[in-house]
Amino acid sequence: MKVSLNGELIISDLVAVACNGAEAKLGHQVRNRVKEGRDTLEKLMDRTDRPIYGVNTGFGDLVSEEIPEERRYKLQNNLIKSHSAGVGDPLSKETVRAIIALRVNSLGLGNSGIRPVVLERLVELLNEGVTPYVPAKGSLGASGDLIPLAHIASVLIGEGKAYFEGELLPGGKALHRSGLDRIELREKEGLALINGTQAMSAIMSLGISQVRKLVQYADIIGGLTTFILGGNFAQYDSRIYDLRPYEGQSRVAENLRTLTDYDPEGYCPVNVQDPYSIRCIPQVHGSVRMTLSHVSEVVRTEINSVTDNPLIFNNPKAVVSGGNFHGEPLALGADYMNIGLSELASISERRVNRLLHPALNGDLPAYLAEDPGTNSGFMMAQYTSASLVSENKNLASPASVDSIPVSGDQEDHVSMGMHGAQNLNAIIKNVRKALSVEMISACQAQEFADLDLTEPLGEFYRLVREDIPPTSEDRELSSLISKGTEILKTGKFLDKASEKYGLN
Repeated sequence: MKVSLNGELIISDLVAVACNGAEAKLGHQVRNRVKEGRDTLEKLMDRTDRPIYGVNTGFGDLVSEEIPEERRYKLQNNLIKSHSAGVGDPLSKETVRAIIALRVNSLGLGNSGIRPVVLERLVELLNEGVTPYVPAKGSLGASGDLIPLAHIASVLIGEGKAYFEGELLPGGKALHRSGLDRIELREKEGLALINGTQAMSAIMSLGISQVRKLVQYADIIGGLTTFILGGNFAQYDSRIYDLRPYEGQSRVAENLRTLTDYDPEGYCPVNVQDPYSIRCIPQVHGSVRMTLSHVSEVVRTEINSVTDNPLIFNNPKAVVSGGNFHGEPLALGADYMNIGLSELASISERRVNRLLHPALNGDLPAYLAEDPGTNSGFMMAQYTSASLVSENKNLASPASVDSIPVSGDQEDHVSMGMHGAQNLNAIIKNVRKALSVEMISACQAQEFADLDLTEPLGEFYRLVREDIPPTSEDRELSSLISKGTEILKTGKFLDKASEKYGLN
């Protein structure tokens, strides 16, 4: 599979390049755009003695420093070295590959003033398997993700570190072994490589692809719990949702009607009203879907935008400074997604409580244990879920409300979007584990309830049982939760759920 990085990238194609080894390519129109932008910059440099930020001036608070022509190449290469100031554990290789692909996609729009060879070398890093070592901490989310992007650019000039064929090497050696040459950056190129929002965008893009799985699984698992607890399926009747027509909650209600095989004709519920954690699944899950839809649109716009500074325009020829590198749209989006996604785990934990609590779970044994008392059953699984939910409350605290001025107060408001993006990663993992707890608990409950499950719920239950057998006496629960988490991570059953049953 080949993916064209031409300024019209979709998240699934980014995942293919970053995670699945798809080959990246540049179209002729990309090279032409980039060459035209470079030609414009060179003509403007020849025609004027006026300051052009980052070309004949210093950076940040040093903007007033004039750089003579003979030191302009050195300026760009020094920029990369000085800005490679990250600390902490490295970003995942998949994340770094996504950052590179997004940087290519943005620079390829032709407004950044780089030479085509710079873009081509970035693509070669992807296709030859050279993955820069990028410390996770250091970005403020404005002027973009300067520090993470500098660590990537450092490999292009033979500096820094990179993984190649499973080994972490000095950047120059990784290039040599892969057959690539280092490049000397020219005017504007160092600045173009590090001025942008691609680290935040990459983490959020890869995260969105995982969140999409989680919202689908949440409906399926919530539907299984509802069915086993004898829920009132009339609470998912389409007439209710016609009166409050949010697309997200209507979609969830439709999924639940399919999962429970609800038919309003002649339906006689056991319960008049269920607790909110069951009755309000469409309202809560649906709101998370609305959040996901909004944030996906923000990210889709961002990954196909030009986010460095200054920008090059061809007709008429001009260099214009602006602030497209500021990560505020992503920062607010990440915080919104973190809050919404945390709710999936929160409501799931409440359903787990109802499956386990002897005063709430009907005829099921206390804590789903054989011989309660001698066995504790799944009691401690709820502790784990509660712990994850509580941790999410801290992680979902908005990062974007903070700002610390830097660069001599030239950059006096920053987005902190990278913090929110990285929190999203942690919340995704926690929600996946919390949903795993509900999934294994609901399947254990079915061993005692022995209900005639609907076709989709029965198929999902049997799929879980292929990896996770029933529990007849106490055992280590962490291994069961881990196996369930792996099912949810891989996306098992989701294709069939969509194609066969229309769930999505």
